[in-house]
Amino acid sequence: MAIFDIKRAAAAFALAWITMLAGCGSTSTATPDARYDLGAISTANAAANAAPMPPVKVLAVSAPRNLETDAFAYRLSYVDAQRTGNYSTSHWTMPPAQLLTQRLREALAARGPILSGADPVRAVPLLEVELTGFEQVFDAPEQSRGLVSVRATLTQQGRVLSQRSFAASAPASSADASGGARALAAASDDVIAQISAWLAAQPLSASR
Repeated sequence: MAIFDIKRAAAAFALAWITMLAGCGSTSTATPDARYDLGAISTANAAANAAPMPPVKVLAVSAPRNLETDAFAYRLSYVDAQRTGNYSTSHWTMPPAQLLTQRLREALAARGPILSGADPVRAVPLLEVELTGFEQVFDAPEQSRGLVSVRATLTQQGRVLSQRSFAASAPASSADASGGARALAAASDDVIAQISAWLAAQPLSASR
């Protein structure tokens, strides 16, 4: 009976925590319907110690359907690693893939000319990035981190030059959407730095 009571108490606690997260932002001290982005990027830091690159066409970051909305997702891994939820009164200013597209293009532009998919130039290398994960992961009730993962493909004139997956995790300063937003911004910058370093190691050229 004692073991059953402990399990029931643990389940009740987890349910209470899920309810609190889902309703985060509803208290009088929180901002109603808070909207988050990735913050400002330092182009000076992005360009520091980075060699110039030739022109690269960077397509808009793609994403699965669950990341095509402005929902702010979290995962209570300490309760159920396969269960996700969304904050009810905290959202992104735009879908995460669009936020990452802006961040990626701005960071890479500090190293050389960046073209978009609308540009008719075909001879330059083409970078395609798929966002595969973008969420705040709770490993304990008061401990969370921002987790970002992508898959990048570099092609030129229809031929795959290289393909690689990247992931980054950053600790959240607080167990709420505000802390999660800052952690996801840091993790996004880490992933972008990895992509930039990977591109720098490729034999890029205007034509091949």
